[in-house]
Amino acid sequence: MKKQYTIIIAGAGGIAQAAGLLLAEWSEVKPTLYIGNRTLEKAQKTAKWIESGTTEPCTVFAFQLTADALTDEMRTIFQHADILLDCLPGGMAPKMARLAKAFHLHYANMTEYVAETNQITDLAKDADTGFVLQTGIAPGYIDVLAHGMFQQFCRDFGVDKVDKIEMKVGALTDNAVAPHFYGFTWSPVGVATEYVKDAIAIRDYKKTQLHSLSERGTIIINGITYEDDLTSGGAADLPDFLEGKVRSLDYKTLRHPGHYTWVKTLLAAMRHEQDPFAAFEREMLRAIPHVEDDRIVLYVAVEGKDAGGTLRRREVANLILPQLVGKHKLRAIQTTTAVPMLQAAQMLLESPRKGVVLQSQIDPASFLNGNFIVPVYGGW
Repeated sequence: MKKQYTIIIAGAGGIAQAAGLLLAEWSEVKPTLYIGNRTLEKAQKTAKWIESGTTEPCTVFAFQLTADALTDEMRTIFQHADILLDCLPGGMAPKMARLAKAFHLHYANMTEYVAETNQITDLAKDADTGFVLQTGIAPGYIDVLAHGMFQQFCRDFGVDKVDKIEMKVGALTDNAVAPHFYGFTWSPVGVATEYVKDAIAIRDYKKTQLHSLSERGTIIINGITYEDDLTSGGAADLPDFLEGKVRSLDYKTLRHPGHYTWVKTLLAAMRHEQDPFAAFEREMLRAIPHVEDDRIVLYVAVEGKDAGGTLRRREVANLILPQLVGKHKLRAIQTTTAVPMLQAAQMLLESPRKGVVLQSQIDPASFLNGNFIVPVYGGW
């Protein structure tokens, strides 16, 4: 940030911690931060964690954030803030967006939840501040990268349509053991949700809805074999924006081999439960450990024929590991999820927009080479 801003971070989990620490460490002019959470003690703990981890002077306050009633403290904080960064579970996003609109704040979230995103799109279409939605890693960074690669492919090869856009991201553990070949590095609810809700894609140039986990494949990235399959949310608005321009577009989640077989077996076993999703989530929590050592693997490819009829393919692959920020070591999932939201926030604050800003409306070159993005993802 190049000016002094007052920033509200809603939430007190790992991404909220990372967002606060990164803002404190990497902003040119240090912001005033407010950490809000339903449980005040968690907000206070996160505020202290940020203050103890930064090497830069930064003011961090904690407050109790309620979803229904507006307290006098909340009203005062919201009246003086510039932007709300929503790091709460996706189901809370519409309530946070309504607060942002009511107090004329910019707003950014990172949820992959499609229904909630549609609610906010309708809510914020006439807002006098900017609302950047789905700006984590996937959806988020991966979509801006894919869009930028599509634009560059068309320019370089003199075309306006391509055959394929493939987007893949995996939040993975360094090691994987049977039978699940997985470890939780982020929200278990998010993992379960993306496995059961439908995916939006493009097939035969038309936007379409596909069942998650219905197109499993195998891919080798930097010499390591992964499995991939369709999951919900990761394509953001690209299926709408690129309909008619791409024959096939999809987002798939990368996993270690063996994981998807375990998931499909578990889903089949839960089918006759009274609440299959709740049973599925409970069994995942029972069987899968939480793991601190993590890595992010991402891959984007654009394929099509050039103006002369030769088949071409452009690829970007990246491996991102945990990173020291200030005095704290952040997990890869923390940095890769937080920095796209912070880059979007800087865009809103320094080049104000009004209404909803979707991934296809973000300029790829400036975003992908932004001062928050580059130290984590590298330049583009």
